[in-house]
Amino acid sequence: MVLTDTHTHQYYETDTDKKAALMQRCLDQGISRLFLPNVDSASIPLVMDMVSTFPQYCYPMLGLHPCDVKANWQQELQTIHAALQQTRVYAIGEIGIDLYWDKTYLVEQQEAFKQQISWAKAADLPIVIHCRNAFDEVYAILQEEHDEKLRGIFHCFSGTVEQAKLITDLGFMLGIGGVVTYKNAGLDKVVQQIDLQHIVLETDSPYLTPVPYRGKPNESAYLIYVAQKVADLHQVSLETVAQITTDNSVKVFGI
Repeated sequence: MVLTDTHTHQYYETDTDKKAALMQRCLDQGISRLFLPNVDSASIPLVMDMVSTFPQYCYPMLGLHPCDVKANWQQELQTIHAALQQTRVYAIGEIGIDLYWDKTYLVEQQEAFKQQISWAKAADLPIVIHCRNAFDEVYAILQEEHDEKLRGIFHCFSGTVEQAKLITDLGFMLGIGGVVTYKNAGLDKVVQQIDLQHIVLETDSPYLTPVPYRGKPNESAYLIYVAQKVADLHQVSLETVAQITTDNSVKVFGI
């Protein structure tokens, strides 16, 4: 059984022994494919260090997280774009719009999102989208940018069945994480109605820890609880969910 964590920040752990232990716990659960999004220019070395330490399991993606779109966003984009020329990545991400914490830089977030979509198209790469309290704004840009090259993952999807259909109709996968295990979130009822062909799994480690470890730091090994919940919702085996969602990740990332 091979499980794929399509979105983890496990590189935040910099202690060598702890990092090795995190990876071993992943492998013990069959989680042998980890895709790592940076968030800003400063996190690029952390991503690349983990990739060089575990090259057979870890795959980098680069982008500017919308929460890191500040006054210096253009300089950040230049630095990240330069890094893209020097290393192979498997997606542009995570990118998008976040209006939960701060709406000050909405216009800049929109511009940064569009610019990074153009990078992805030029390099024939998927995008990995961060969207929080901004579905309409994100969807408007996706509609505007929609063509045969636009593809990727709608990370940490927690919307409605109707929103899921809008996204999958554009050819995107839905990233399902720990929120699906939360009793009152309502995502479980939505995921039940989404065909597994549209789903990939993720942890967003160290955030959004699934039950039974909610309230503690997340790690990619806990993807097993997300996968089991999805399997239960669709009344299929864990192995079936692993195979379908990993196959879906291969379609997105090309590896």
